Amino acid sequence: MLDHVSIGVRDADAAKRFYDAALKPLGYTCLSQSPGSLGYGGEVVALWVNEAPRPVKADVESGLHFCFAAPTRASVDAFYAAALREGGRDNGPPGLRASYGDNYYAAFVIDPDGYRIEAYCSAAS
Repeated sequence: MLDHVSIGVRDADAAKRFYDAALKPLGYTCLSQSPGSLGYGGEVVALWVNEAPRPVKADVESGLHFCFAAPTRASVDAFYAAALREGGRDNGPPGLRASYGDNYYAAFVIDPDGYRIEAYCSAAS
């Protein structure tokens, strides 16, 4: 349904450090980079991270969040650890979320600009 999503950030260099680390365990890398603009994905860019003069104000009560597909539970764990190491804040440690489904394994963090992000794996291991 969606081709890509774009988010605005205050500092593209800081965002690059965060997203490079957090998305690497999930198999995503920075595929496109120009001054103030980063494009992340597996084979094609699906997430654009761009410096913006007025990024959307973070609001944890808004319901807005971005969920990234993870290949394994171990990659969800690694996403969470890397995100926290690079300035993210905990918003739910890795684990099963039985209320979401039998094999819904996820971790939740808040990035340095206040965006809520999730890594999710449906595999049983």
